[in-house]
Amino acid sequence: MSGTAKKTRRKAAPKAKKTTMAEVNPVVDTIVSDAVAATQVEMTNAQLIARREAAVPRGVASAAPIYAKFAENAELWDVEGNRFIDFVGGIGVLNTGHRHPGVVAAAKAQEDLYTHTSFQVVPYAPYIELAERLNALAPGHAPKKTLLVTTGAEAVENAVKIARAATGRPGVIAFTGGYHGRTLLTLGMTGKVSPYKKDVGPFPADVFRAPFPSARDGITVEDAITGLKNLFLTDAQPSRVACIIIEPVLGEGGYTPVPFDMMRQLREICDEHGILLIADEVQAGFGRTGTWFAIEHSGVVPDLITVAKSMAGGYPLAGVIGRADVMDAMEPGGLGGTYGGNPVACAAALAAIDAIEGEGLLARSAAMGEKLKARFAEIGARSAPFRFWDIRGLGAMVAVEFVTDFDSANPDAAFTKSVIAHAMSRGLLLLSCGMHGNAIRVMVPLTASDTIVEEGLAIFEAAVQAAVADHA
Repeated sequence: MSGTAKKTRRKAAPKAKKTTMAEVNPVVDTIVSDAVAATQVEMTNAQLIARREAAVPRGVASAAPIYAKFAENAELWDVEGNRFIDFVGGIGVLNTGHRHPGVVAAAKAQEDLYTHTSFQVVPYAPYIELAERLNALAPGHAPKKTLLVTTGAEAVENAVKIARAATGRPGVIAFTGGYHGRTLLTLGMTGKVSPYKKDVGPFPADVFRAPFPSARDGITVEDAITGLKNLFLTDAQPSRVACIIIEPVLGEGGYTPVPFDMMRQLREICDEHGILLIADEVQAGFGRTGTWFAIEHSGVVPDLITVAKSMAGGYPLAGVIGRADVMDAMEPGGLGGTYGGNPVACAAALAAIDAIEGEGLLARSAAMGEKLKARFAEIGARSAPFRFWDIRGLGAMVAVEFVTDFDSANPDAAFTKSVIAHAMSRGLLLLSCGMHGNAIRVMVPLTASDTIVEEGLAIFEAAVQAAVADHA
């Protein structure tokens, strides 16, 4: 529980006026205006919403009722010219910011050469170069190899496939609250029903779930490990388990870091039973937690790592990095995909890695995380006593969890939605997470300036104050 329960209050800030592109950046306004004039398309958010409802399935949800026109680093403008500070980053995809100059330049240079051949037909150097970089970045001294695919779910599916081939076993163990994707296999592994698993079962067999430590539910690390060992006795014969997969920091599940002691015990259990340990770093990787991969904080070396999101600075790319002997378990042709390791995305990823290294974004993430936690504690104490039940995370992968009050600690999803709505009306994009939908996660680009981050935090506090007034 965070120490934010001081009873000091501050007068609610007036609702901020949303800023237009021209008021903030005339150059951006000119760029976007020229692009609109060239296509002769003028639309409002409401018009696009109506067109979307007629053309796109309702199952494809969007958090914001606005439509993007232009974005730069940690700022985004909608089709009506309203400016927003982006604390979402495309759901953790933009650690290097919108349209990072180096990433865009690398992608454009590759586009001038070729955009697709399929690595399974005519291979190309960017795929190999990126695999070499990833192999070098991944923790552990054993030789490594990398498979490149397109989405995080695809990476997770291939990691399971590789683990099964390497061990000759079918079983997969995942954890409560974990999120691993929306394909049928990954849904079987994902530990949250609504909205992802609702009405689409049955799910694949030989997928088992172990408990995750939870202060709210009184589940300790010892309890979680006992639950895993009991699972071996009741449902998942360990000699038939291929892999244990875990997010070192739960993403959709609430931005909760795995206690380091638990991660070390999982490594020991895997070694004891010949089980492969998979770290799902799709959301936590590439600097979000202040290290290349979140699992590095624990000192544990996994057998396989799944990656995606911020690896390519906004381009669709994912992969599996793993021990060479494990990665080579599949026969030639058993891995791959038509678009896997697209050359433009590979070029973008190489540039994104250069940016993270060259701009000191790992250290920036660590410093930003400390600042965010401190400022959230101040905001909670000043503007919403007894609402900020927990402030947690690693590096800049930070979440704030809201409750109705400290005594009951009841999750307050309605208050969370109110904060998000008030923030959007003032020009700040936020996104919720957690099993109860009562936490707000921060995924602001690591390249965001201190000025932009502070502006976003000021809007956040005003949104909290407005939500408090709504729920008084």
